[in-house]
Amino acid sequence: MVVCGLACWRCRWLLPLLLGLAIIMGIIALAGRGWLESESEPYVQQASLWESCTRGEEDLNWSCESLMDYGWGRAAAATYLVGFVILVICFALAVIAFSIEILRFNFVRGIGGLLFVVAAFQIIGLVIYPVKFTEEIPLTGDNMFSWAYGFGWASTVVVIGCAFFFCCLPNWEDEVLGNIKPSYYYSSPERAPYLN
Repeated sequence: MVVCGLACWRCRWLLPLLLGLAIIMGIIALAGRGWLESESEPYVQQASLWESCTRGEEDLNWSCESLMDYGWGRAAAATYLVGFVILVICFALAVIAFSIEILRFNFVRGIGGLLFVVAAFQIIGLVIYPVKFTEEIPLTGDNMFSWAYGFGWASTVVVIGCAFFFCCLPNWEDEVLGNIKPSYYYSSPERAPYLN
């Protein structure tokens, strides 16, 4: 019988895989033009982390303005980008940590601590952006924070979950390394007469 919970050596690649998923969602958030969009037709407003674009109802061409001209735009982009870079470093460290046979659990706990730093940077960027954007950029029509902004939050939620697991993994050191013998529990002696 094969049992594979989160804390087993065979399943050690689950956490680096989740970090890889967070990186993919972070790339989508960084590159996506759907941080803010018009909610319904006519689509006259569109924004990414880097720029805000508008157009007239009859116009086909977008007129874009860089958000890097604003202090808050640079702050939002910088904090999210710093968090993303640290996330990539954590992914590389996690692959290294789980590749070696003798797992260093203090090293794994350090990765968890770094992931909390990643989450803090990303949350700061994700909060600065909508607050300052709606205060300082004139909005046209009904708008919503859209799919790319959602991918930014999804990446942050995955990072927070992984941070908890990386920090708690050393508590299951014996189970992960297979240093404990399995214990069997029987409900009554009649079911296991050969034990008498």
